Order: sequence, then C-alpha cells, then structure tokens
Amino acid sequence: MTGLKINTATSVDEIINLYLRWGIEHYDEGLSQLGHALQTAALAVDAGASDELVVAALLHDVGHLLDLASAEDQWQPTDIDLAHESVGARYLSGLFGPGVTAPIALHVRAKRYRTAVDSEYLASLSDGSTRSLEIQGGPFNEAEVAGFEQNAGFADAVRLRDWDDLGKVDGLRVAPLEEYRPVLERVARSPH
Repeated sequence: MTGLKINTATSVDEIINLYLRWGIEHYDEGLSQLGHALQTAALAVDAGASDELVVAALLHDVGHLLDLASAEDQWQPTDIDLAHESVGARYLSGLFGPGVTAPIALHVRAKRYRTAVDSEYLASLSDGSTRSLEIQGGPFNEAEVAGFEQNAGFADAVRLRDWDDLGKVDGLRVAPLEEYRPVLERVARSPH
C-alpha cells in the first residue's frame, strides 16, 4: 500500500459495500476475507464482548480489503508488511472511536506479543499467520513485551488476536454481514 492515500470511512454502507465487493477474495488463508471477518465477530459475540469489540473483531482486517480495492483486479501477494492494521485503523477512525480502532491497530503486535510469551501459541498459528509473523517482525523481545503491556488497549487487542486466530474454520456457518449492521450503526459516530 505504499503511496496509497487512504481516506477515512464516511458511512456504515461504505464499509459493508467494501466487504461485499472485496470480501470474497482470499488474502493468505483458505477462507475468504468476509468469512474470516464473520467468524471472528461471531467468536466475539459468543464471548460476550462489548459492541465496540465486536465491531473491531468484524473489521480487524479491513486494511487487507483496502489493499485489494486499491489494486483492483491486479493484486499480487507480497513478502512486504503492508501494515494492514494501521491502514485499517486509520480508515475506520472516520466513523469509530478508539474502542474499535485501538484493538485493530494492535492486533498484529498482539500476535508478536503472544508468540513471545506463549510457545504453545506459536505452534497453534495457521500457516498464513506463521508466514505473516515473519514478515511482521517475528516474536517480540523482552523490552517489546513490556512496552506492549503498557498499551491501554492491550487486553482487548489480545482478545481480538485470539478470535482472529480461531476464526479460520472452512465451512463454518455464522451470521451474515447484514446482521451486524445494527451494531455497526450503534457504535459508529457521525463523521467529522
């Protein structure tokens, strides 16, 4: 996404349309972008997460969709970290506050954190997450672990990370995207 100008989201409809158009694509897993988003959100709902954290779970990989959209039908896999978490959080900041955008911005660092503090977690990662971990800098060192734990959104980012990792089951039936419209509209703020 180098050089890509990302505007902020202006409506829930815009976000839903982005998922409807580009969510059928795969990024680095066997599941579609939309399938992964819906499974991650369903796990958040099942865990009794707040509305903001459910929205974060649903939209956590929106940066990937923005990358797909910017390339249109010319998208190619890359070994470069495109910082989808930062791009996505920045895009969503037009409609959502830090309760949504902070866990999204931190979910990649949460993976790096978890791999540093839990060796079993590293072994449980999907092939796609293992590949992306290398591109994203690998497990944190001790200083990075301590710094990450100082983030106000640390606990929510780790919860989101867990749902992200579990939301990759091929063929799992979950609620459709349109069922999330009410929570998206409830959590969205008026654009500035």
